[in-house]
Amino acid sequence: MSRLVYSLRPLSAWPYPATPYQDQRHRPFSTPWTQTQNQLADEIEKLDGSSIVLGLGHTEWDVRQDGQLRANAKPLSHQGVEISFTTPRGRLTYATDVCDFWQDNVRSIALGLEALRAVDRYGITRKGEQYAGFAQLAAGGPDPERGRILVERAGSLREAQRRHHPDNGGLEADFVDVIAFRDQQARIAS
Repeated sequence: MSRLVYSLRPLSAWPYPATPYQDQRHRPFSTPWTQTQNQLADEIEKLDGSSIVLGLGHTEWDVRQDGQLRANAKPLSHQGVEISFTTPRGRLTYATDVCDFWQDNVRSIALGLEALRAVDRYGITRKGEQYAGFAQLAAGGPDPERGRILVERAGSLREAQRRHHPDNGGLEADFVDVIAFRDQQARIAS
């Protein structure tokens, strides 16, 4: 059983420059999914990370009530993975679609985090300078379509805003998507 605790954020479209199909790596890892999750948990834990959000090409309907993916869930729009989490250095975001299978992209990020940590371990940096650029990256852009789904589930825009507001314990990514939907609807109405 993996000890990685995260929230899922469906990304209906890949918000980063896409890796051309011919440049993608086909199944470069044979590591079991549980081992990948544990390695990612270890690396984030070593950075004092919390509030982990995985952005995937799955839909809202692929997410179980406990917030985890259904066993038979398959990404519909892309294989890219975005992982963001909060650290004492700020919120860090890592994203890749270099592999043609989403779980391999999670593994790529876990291995990348290990390599970045090695920079400190080998004395090249002392203050975590290698993370500065990742702290400047925002997680993928707002997704109004996902916001629409969150509003429908909440029953009203007002309730969705209240439920997903970070001050009420909601995830910032969910709140941003709800606001993006609200703004999209206002533009359509005007």
